[in-house]
Amino acid sequence: MATPAAAQTPSDKSAMLAKAGWTTEDSAVLYGVDGWGKPYFSVNEEGHIQISPRGDQGPVMDLVELVKGLQGRNLSLPLLIRFDNILEDRLQHLHQAFEKAIEKYAYAGHYQGVFPVKCNQQRHVVEQIMETGRPWHFGLEAGSKAELLIALSLLDDPKALLICNGYKDQRYIETAILARRLGRQPIIVIEQPDEVARIIKASMELGAAPLIGIRARLSTRSTGRWGSSVGDKAKFGLAIPDILATVEALREAGLLTELKLLHFHVGSQINDIAVLKDALQEAGQIYASLKQLEAPMGYLDVGGGLGVDYDGSRTATAASKNYSMQNYANDVVATIKECCEPLGIKVPTLVSESGRAIASHFSVLIFDVLGTGTLPRTIPTPRESEPLTVRNLRETLNTLTAIENQLKEDQPESSTNKIKLEKLQEAWNDAIKFKADALAAFRLGYLSLSDRAIAEQLAWACADKIYKQLPATGIPVELSDLRAALAKTYYANLSIFRSAPDTWAIDQLFPVMPIHRLDEKPEELGRFADLTCDSDGKLERFIGSGNVKTLLELHPFIDGEPYWIGMFLAGAYQEVMGNLHNLFGSTNAVNIRLNSEGEYQLDHVVKGDTNAQVLEAMEHNPAELLERLRVASETAIRSGQLEIKDASKLMAHLESSLRQTTYLNN
Repeated sequence: MATPAAAQTPSDKSAMLAKAGWTTEDSAVLYGVDGWGKPYFSVNEEGHIQISPRGDQGPVMDLVELVKGLQGRNLSLPLLIRFDNILEDRLQHLHQAFEKAIEKYAYAGHYQGVFPVKCNQQRHVVEQIMETGRPWHFGLEAGSKAELLIALSLLDDPKALLICNGYKDQRYIETAILARRLGRQPIIVIEQPDEVARIIKASMELGAAPLIGIRARLSTRSTGRWGSSVGDKAKFGLAIPDILATVEALREAGLLTELKLLHFHVGSQINDIAVLKDALQEAGQIYASLKQLEAPMGYLDVGGGLGVDYDGSRTATAASKNYSMQNYANDVVATIKECCEPLGIKVPTLVSESGRAIASHFSVLIFDVLGTGTLPRTIPTPRESEPLTVRNLRETLNTLTAIENQLKEDQPESSTNKIKLEKLQEAWNDAIKFKADALAAFRLGYLSLSDRAIAEQLAWACADKIYKQLPATGIPVELSDLRAALAKTYYANLSIFRSAPDTWAIDQLFPVMPIHRLDEKPEELGRFADLTCDSDGKLERFIGSGNVKTLLELHPFIDGEPYWIGMFLAGAYQEVMGNLHNLFGSTNAVNIRLNSEGEYQLDHVVKGDTNAQVLEAMEHNPAELLERLRVASETAIRSGQLEIKDASKLMAHLESSLRQTTYLNN
């Protein structure tokens, strides 16, 4: 049933916010929303993230109100929300970019893209892409036998391409050849020299020829995180001598007439457009040479790599890119035309395998904060006869209080930053020394555990007071480190390894921010720790103004009130690469569609894994597990260690736990 999106009406909060000195616009700037979020994400006047699923066209919806509505449908956090409209909009923009470029440069061919299934293999996602891309005969790219089966079952458009990449055994090749008789257009891309003989053998045995492509190993080197995946030592692709040998082998086997496609790939997330231009020039010349060798050709596949601006900086850095989608399409079209036309060669149909650029924006992961942790910095009440180390720390804290009061009373011109910093540095040096003295005394047995605890509290209270008095600039390294030391840990109800594995594996940056309370100034600095008992299960790298921050500005956590965090632009690869570390399973997931009247409907709901399901994935039998525990409880009852009512309660808890999600419930 359709549900109306939250009304976007002006709020009378504006005057209050102005008085408070913090506005929703300040939050948008702080978290870089306008940089990475346009045109889909923004901050509304209520201080909530709002979604524009159709980009600049169509209505908007309040993300906080959407989450509340989904919780009312018994969909608990963490929750993955997929916006089908965004997926459609990304696909439409990609085709519009190539259509504009083709018209601009009077290109005599056309564009026909494919979606790499490895980017997101979820059935509903692939089906949605196929349905949306049908007007353009949009196809699929498969890199394994399982992905080939998905593609064959979903790709029913006889004009759509099915690009067959990856390692190929005889069964893979035979399946692709036979699928041609189903009216499909599978193109087997030769990526290793030994695949040539298998293709020829399968063709002879089946009496049918496949459509064939060649992946070239370009000399052009990429930049960024995947720069080492291309070049002379790339995992896939044929060097120039291998390409020539392949052409002759196909000619001798009578299969050269089926060589239709040249493919290349210069790495995922191309961040510098100059790399693409060099690769296109090299590939364009190889394509023209294959035509001159009497291969019919017809398609040039520029591979994947169309980047996503994760941090909004529009720079040639790992988390960004220095070009637009239109810039990308323009360079592809113009460069290939320049390579072909002087030689009188008909320009090819252009193919791209853009997965990240299509899928990244359409899903948002929402998780809740369970609590926070920080170093103890409350000031303990003085006691009689405290040890010398404790008294020294109290005296240091009193000195800092005096400095604070004196600077408040002085005129600004009489209290320079230099004098202030000198006093603060001296006080911090004293605090470090006295804290070390307390630890040494404790180790030797001269200081009690309670006195050591007081000493630590006083030391961190000194650090807190120093940090709050630091000026904005010119801070010594020793004092600037206090910022990180005093930061809070926000305990997040999610598994990094399940929902955001790239943040752990390759230090990928995703925009992470609160989705509400954006009309409040975030007074805390923090990092996130997930539910796993793994020290790597944390988020502590965040987008900044063109740089990486190790701490994120967050709001104080209030017991009993929800604090919801969103991870954005993570629709590519994260779902399919997540694992069951600590046996945390998949989260609840929903596909949302917004209609022209501003109403949303749930197109698809996938409940997250239960404890029973993840146990079965590891070959544990939940029924046997329960039976073993039942037998153990009976033994405990007989021995008098467990009462019958408690045993019954224990078994009820166990049975209920097997049916519940692997994540925590409030």
